[in-house]
Amino acid sequence: MVKIIIIIAFVAIIFSLGSALFHLVKHKEQSKKTVKALTFRIGLSILLFIFLFIAIATGLIKPHGIGSRLHQQPENNQKTTSKSDLSTRQKKALPR
Repeated sequence: MVKIIIIIAFVAIIFSLGSALFHLVKHKEQSKKTVKALTFRIGLSILLFIFLFIAIATGLIKPHGIGSRLHQQPENNQKTTSKSDLSTRQKKALPR
């Protein structure tokens, strides 16, 4: 359902951009229809950005790609270091 909303929003943005281009070419002077179409496109783009941000934050969309490792949960089987381990490592690192 979320993907369908995103696709519809992208199609509406492209349609609005095409409409603005058509009115710009048809009316060589400044046109109110061009301004309205571009304003509508900007509004749709901002709404889509906010929707995507909320969908990722709530977990409706799970990112997979370049930044996906930032959103993954750490594994429980990783060894945690304690203060005693750190002090032992620090002692070994000191030159004698």
